[in-house]
Amino acid sequence: MPETTAFSPAWRADVIQDFARSELFERTFQEGMELVEETAAYLDGAGRQESKLLSRNAALAYASESMRLTTRLMQVASWLLVQRAVREGDMPPAAACEDRYRLSEEYAREHEEAIEDLPSPLLLLLDRAERLYERVRHLDRRMYVEGATAQPHNPVLSHLDRLKTAFGA
Repeated sequence: MPETTAFSPAWRADVIQDFARSELFERTFQEGMELVEETAAYLDGAGRQESKLLSRNAALAYASESMRLTTRLMQVASWLLVQRAVREGDMPPAAACEDRYRLSEEYAREHEEAIEDLPSPLLLLLDRAERLYERVRHLDRRMYVEGATAQPHNPVLSHLDRLKTAFGA
């Protein structure tokens, strides 16, 4: 029987697989993929038309923020697809621990002063994507970064953490 201390690969694999099989993962996956589709539809449709009506400064901010938005969402989608691959047995949990699957750090806004001039649908998508990204980044750190040095599994604390994540506390 494999050792399951906090520092063992078996313990970490269990945590990763438990998450991948959880309702929290299922909801987060669904939300992430829907937001990717909604964002793509907006940027290819109404957003493209709205961006043509913006001032030069606002158009630069629009281009910058839409790039940040799509980059952020692609990182989230990639992370979620790795978790799904673990759940479906297409990827071992140990492989999901590789640094290349971690979310990258945030980039600062370049055109902060023109943000208020952006179309409201884009601002709403930016806000939703930021909140989703922060939740996924929290999960990523807990499971893969902090999880490497975490204390032994405590099911009560684990459930409390899941509730906090689910309800944004």
